[in-house]
Amino acid sequence: MLFIFVFAFIFLVDIYSFKGIKLLTSGFESTLLKNSIHILYWVIPVLIISTLLYFRTLQPFDRDPRIFRNFFLLAGFFILFYIPKLTFITFHLTEDIVHLGKWIISKFTQPEVSDSVLATSGISRARFLTQLGLILAAIPFTSILYGMTKGRFNFRITNEKLSFSNLPEAFDGFKVIQISDIHIGSFLGHENQVKKAVELVNEQNPDLILFTGDLVNNFAEELNGWIPILSNLKAKYGKFSILGNHDYGDYFDWANKAEKEQNLTNLKQAHKDLGFRLLLNESEEIELNNSKIGLIGVENWGLPSFPQYGNLKVAMNGSDELPFNILMSHDPSHWDAEVIEKTDIDLTLSGHTHGMQFGIEIGNVKWSPVKYKYPRWGGLYKENNQYLYVNRGFGYIGFPGRVGMPPEITVIELKKT
Repeated sequence: MLFIFVFAFIFLVDIYSFKGIKLLTSGFESTLLKNSIHILYWVIPVLIISTLLYFRTLQPFDRDPRIFRNFFLLAGFFILFYIPKLTFITFHLTEDIVHLGKWIISKFTQPEVSDSVLATSGISRARFLTQLGLILAAIPFTSILYGMTKGRFNFRITNEKLSFSNLPEAFDGFKVIQISDIHIGSFLGHENQVKKAVELVNEQNPDLILFTGDLVNNFAEELNGWIPILSNLKAKYGKFSILGNHDYGDYFDWANKAEKEQNLTNLKQAHKDLGFRLLLNESEEIELNNSKIGLIGVENWGLPSFPQYGNLKVAMNGSDELPFNILMSHDPSHWDAEVIEKTDIDLTLSGHTHGMQFGIEIGNVKWSPVKYKYPRWGGLYKENNQYLYVNRGFGYIGFPGRVGMPPEITVIELKKT
């Protein structure tokens, strides 16, 4: 049904877009140029449909990470061309509605013919809005193209200083680096960009590195060849991690239950091979100069239809006596559901949303479509004396790009008040 919907969408959008293209090229004197533009226009939809049909023959997908990488690339090209086309046909449709209205009026009246401002400028009414649509379509096209070629690798350092009265004195100035949602299978072929990101993390001289889930898209073997690169992450007092919703393999049709369980076992071993202590509904103590703080890690807990493997009550065992606690929970909706006003956890670190890999963050303006699903989708949130930080993600999935929502490395400095 999904493929049928996509084909229908492509057909309807391209038929109507082509109508606008024919209008804009109708005045061309060169028949060769006009026909070349018309043929070139149809090359993209034909290639996309052909490739979709090819992927359809591969279902159920092989576990080769290259197949998913290529499928994401196809999704990127689809978005690259069809978001601008939707912009274009919006203006062309407006033009048609205007002409339809004029035609209806002409059936009942005989208006005087007069030149308009547009006509005197040499641009006919029949083409002005369609031309404007073509020009404005270049904005999303350029933005998406940049997001696919550069934006997804433009790692941003976000710095936060958070003050707490109950933080032990020894931890004043303690630097925590949070990374989240690596989705390493999506980076296949881009090893140098990941190496640079690892170097960028190490340059921050972290005391602690916390990874808040989604190491892979689906399969443990996505990490083949990546262990030497990601294991170079360095922190003075350790590296800790949790699982995200993608890490459990829930989005793949496994041959049997044993195969799925083995995949998860292999992924847990990969965390160990990377030098991370994987917290599975459990807690650890971080000790510095005879003072301690707690680090709590839960398995994925999400609102339906996301699975709820996390058990916060079990994970907090042993942390009650500590003066300060940090929770790692992949899905930020967990904070509202079970953390604030129900626990004394001081700082929660989450990811999951990716900021939808699209948004606007300029000054105090912060917006992404994902806010309508996750009100706490990116950045810092505070309720009373409890904090939540939602990392916008290290990697990407589905759309191989980031538009206005660069990949994030979060640096949190803990301060004693």
